[in-house]
Amino acid sequence: GGALRVCVCGGALRVCAPRASFPRAKLWGSSLFPCQRQLPCCPTSHRPTSSPPHPIWPTAMPVRGYRKSPDLHSYNLTPPQVNSILKANEYSFKVPEFDGKNVSSVMGFDSNQLPANAPIEDRRSAATCLQTRGMLLGVFDGHAGCACAQALSERLFYYVAMSLMPHETLCELESAVEAGRPLSPILQWHKHPNDYFTREAQTMYFNSLRTYWQELIDLSSPGESLGPREALLSAFKRLDSDLSLEAQVGDANSFLHYWVLRVAFSGATACVAHIDGSDLYVANTGDGRAVLGVQEEDGSFSAHTLSNDHNAQNENEVARIQGEHPPSEKKTVVRQDRLLGLLMPFRAFGDVKFKWSIDLQRGVLESGPDQLHDNEHTKFIPPNYHTPPYLTAEPEITHHRLRPQDRFLVLGTDGLWETLHRQEVVRIVGEYLTGVHQRQPLTVGGYHVTLGQMQGLLAERKARASLAFQDQNAATHLIRHAVGNNEFGAVDHETLSKMLSLPEELARMYRDDITIIITQFNPHVVGHQRQGGES
Repeated sequence: GGALRVCVCGGALRVCAPRASFPRAKLWGSSLFPCQRQLPCCPTSHRPTSSPPHPIWPTAMPVRGYRKSPDLHSYNLTPPQVNSILKANEYSFKVPEFDGKNVSSVMGFDSNQLPANAPIEDRRSAATCLQTRGMLLGVFDGHAGCACAQALSERLFYYVAMSLMPHETLCELESAVEAGRPLSPILQWHKHPNDYFTREAQTMYFNSLRTYWQELIDLSSPGESLGPREALLSAFKRLDSDLSLEAQVGDANSFLHYWVLRVAFSGATACVAHIDGSDLYVANTGDGRAVLGVQEEDGSFSAHTLSNDHNAQNENEVARIQGEHPPSEKKTVVRQDRLLGLLMPFRAFGDVKFKWSIDLQRGVLESGPDQLHDNEHTKFIPPNYHTPPYLTAEPEITHHRLRPQDRFLVLGTDGLWETLHRQEVVRIVGEYLTGVHQRQPLTVGGYHVTLGQMQGLLAERKARASLAFQDQNAATHLIRHAVGNNEFGAVDHETLSKMLSLPEELARMYRDDITIIITQFNPHVVGHQRQGGES
């Protein structure tokens, strides 16, 4: 409080909710630190602040899923008010057909965010690589606060860009720094005006990045550079290592010392796409998801998933974690579908409480700022914590060679995929982008409906085509469906109004933060590049 303002947020768990109604939070527990205001460098925006939650560690069995529709009296928002909320964070970028280097396979992208937490714990990033080729897009889902997700949104793409650079370009960068010359731009960012920015930490961020590129220089030879797969892997692992090291070393500046600890003790998942010509790479750590929208010969759309969720529903992940620890821990390393009974994603950045030894945790906290000393959460050691680390930020990387029928890519945090099935997501986006609405047989999902209700459903479906014209942004249109669909799969204004007018202490019981980036491909360029026409 006071003059110290931090753009990090409260916990994913509101203690005022009944124990039996806890949401499907990423981390069982409250925020790591009391909620602070935003950094002075962060734009003042519509994002509300919340009261500091009290640290607790619930022992109740996690409740999976969310309540379906609010059963309370809520404000009746008008359609313009609904649109204002849905469009507050939307952003669109159109890529020039020829960017001076090569014809782009990306036509542009739409992105948007809808908070459930206050402030939102999700982050997003999009940038064009200027020293190499390609575009980077990513969604980051924070838990136990948004500090780690914020750091990823500002830093990860620089690490990827450095990893992709050839030896000579890295040497030019180092020479410029040594001589005090201005650096050539590395990334062209595509940001919404409300996106946060941690100005006070930029010098520290740069110093860590420089150390990384110096090591890349030492490890490479003239003419060498990493391929996209190796670059993404190296960037993810190195940034997570730097987050940990910065927290251990601390800083003479009390704000920065506090900040690096907030980043390291909170956590975040990351789902990142690198698109260069017809080569699409997806690097995923956690439970974000990348889904490709493929247009079939009959005009319909099918979903092709390019990432795997790293959670208890992934049998390979469960086996991996159990195999990394002694047989005596087989029954405790994954409990109640959570890592050590606490953490839902099985891979994440930060979350040093699942990575550091107990002695290291205690040593860092004892020498940390006074704000940490009275916080029970920071002193808490996960149960059955015997052979750390239990958590990794290493991504799972998928390569896909784009085809003309691959029309768009949806990157989304789990708040989207918990609400809509991937096939429904692809259908909604495909119909929006093409303006063609597939006339599938009307189904009512086993509900008993009267003739009048059936006529109403048919009228709603007929009006669906005109609904798309409310939105000039595909991500906004998708969020409208994710939040406002009724039991028959149609957007209903009353449902939208109820869901968007929930007070912040209740919103998280019905849904999670939702962040979406929808990237549209140019099928003509992709087809030409596949035929060997790539420059």
